[in-house]
Amino acid sequence: MSAVLLYTRYQFRETVRIPMAALGTLAFPTLFMLLFVVSNRSVSANAAAATEAAGQMSMFAVISAFVFNLGAGVAEDRAKAWHSYLRTLPTGPMAQLGGRLCNALCFALLSLIPVGLTAVLFTAAEASVIEVGTTVFALVLAGVPFAFLGLAVGYSMPLKAAIPTVQLILFPLAFAGGLFLPPSVFPDWLDRISTVLPTRAARELVLGALTGGGPPLTALAVAVGWTAALGALAVFTFRRDEGRRFR
Repeated sequence: MSAVLLYTRYQFRETVRIPMAALGTLAFPTLFMLLFVVSNRSVSANAAAATEAAGQMSMFAVISAFVFNLGAGVAEDRAKAWHSYLRTLPTGPMAQLGGRLCNALCFALLSLIPVGLTAVLFTAAEASVIEVGTTVFALVLAGVPFAFLGLAVGYSMPLKAAIPTVQLILFPLAFAGGLFLPPSVFPDWLDRISTVLPTRAARELVLGALTGGGPPLTALAVAVGWTAALGALAVFTFRRDEGRRFR
């Protein structure tokens, strides 16, 4: 078994041994789905609106899993003496980082299951098998910049600061990006700001896959820009942390 898979298994088991840690990742998007979509009959009973809302909440589930697992998880790892010992082993830092990324991806995919079941059981949302498969692929790709964001937070601050920072970033970005309510109900000033946010770009890409309309070029350009910027920030914070603690 490769070192990355070994670290992934270890970190996955470590997370599920604390049920509230796993439950929080899986339950929050479903809870928001119930509050914002299922409880609103004008949305849940309309096939097009419910499908769009299910796509938005699925994107929120993936973003939440990436940002919390990587932001809080990396910050917690850095505080442990055991992590420092593992860092001295010949496998180096990339195996641990790869395991952390794979663990976050596992929870991101798992978080889609209750959201999808809620959409199927309690709303009129509909999509073909091909559209569902394409949407899952789009969700993972659209989640990449948020994985970088989580790493940047985790490598730049301690755990006590990382958790509230993640919350302060995630929820406003999700709301302003149209993941809780569609941008069509936004005032003009918020809609203009929303179009340059990574969450709005991710939403548009996922809905393009879910409805078969393809990715809007503007949203694609915004997503690529944020991915490059947050990727550079993640690399910078990772290398700075390595330089401070191990050189």
